[in-house]
Amino acid sequence: MQRNINSDHIIIKAEQDGVQVIGLTRGSDTRFHHSEKLDTGEVMIAQFTEHTSAIKVRGKAKIISSYGEIEAGK
Repeated sequence: MQRNINSDHIIIKAEQDGVQVIGLTRGSDTRFHHSEKLDTGEVMIAQFTEHTSAIKVRGKAKIISSYGEIEAGK
């Protein structure tokens, strides 16, 4: 089964103030291309795209995807 990279979404729920969500680029040079800060209770829905190959979460947050759930910052 072939997956479309545009179909993968993740949900990030901040469990403390100041959680950082950082998008990283695809290609030969991995670079930061977008950054958001979330406060307690805020939710962000992020998507992997042709430009975004990775998403970094810094701080205490719950991350939910089609592959399962994980807690960051514990």
